[in-house]
Amino acid sequence: MNNLLGRFLASVFGPSKAWWVEIKTSQPACTYYFGPFDSESEAHGAKGGYVEDLEQEGAQNIQMVVSLCRSPEQLTITDEWDTPVGGFSTPAFSGQP
Repeated sequence: MNNLLGRFLASVFGPSKAWWVEIKTSQPACTYYFGPFDSESEAHGAKGGYVEDLEQEGAQNIQMVVSLCRSPEQLTITDEWDTPVGGFSTPAFSGQP
């Protein structure tokens, strides 16, 4: 069933979209992207392992979301380095087409 749904979504949204896990932490101030996954359930099934690894590394305030979107430009974004002085950082991808 998931393969059928995946093929349907690919036909609707185009082949450049896949399921991604986005994880943000406040300490360190980072955004991580894991994927691509063929289905939403596959992405949800994998996210626990990523969170466990980040917790073991001491990450704090872990927030995550699973999205069907284009591939991010960067898989790891460190806010300390990517935020321009006096400005805002630009997300690596948007859930919007």
